[in-house]
Amino acid sequence: MDDQTHLRIHLEAEAILGVLTWCESGRAELLNSVALSYEIDHNPYPARKAFVQETLFKTNQNIQTSDSVQQRARGYCNNGIKVLDALHLACAVEAQATYFCTCDERFFRRAKQVETEQTTVVSPLELIELIEL
Repeated sequence: MDDQTHLRIHLEAEAILGVLTWCESGRAELLNSVALSYEIDHNPYPARKAFVQETLFKTNQNIQTSDSVQQRARGYCNNGIKVLDALHLACAVEAQATYFCTCDERFFRRAKQVETEQTTVVSPLELIELIEL
């Protein structure tokens, strides 16, 4: 479980809640994917799992695997991105998402170095800054 006593983690959690509120207001669309569904199914924290399931139940688009998603994910893996992270990013790029948000610093650094076409990889704090413009 994330340690909320660390300021950055606390701020990122608040930023994510703000982004979710922003999506619920209809100002942006939250996407779901096969990668998110897999992660949710394997989440060991019942309360967190229920919250995420409820949140993603409201999404309009669920990106599934396809040959192009798999090919893109393999390319990301070849650049040092872990398999599940690569699938997350490949699904977002396939859906032509404007932003792909992650709290994982290692993944963030690597994802910033690969071709993501129109999808910009951002941290939660960067995303808040972008949507508040």
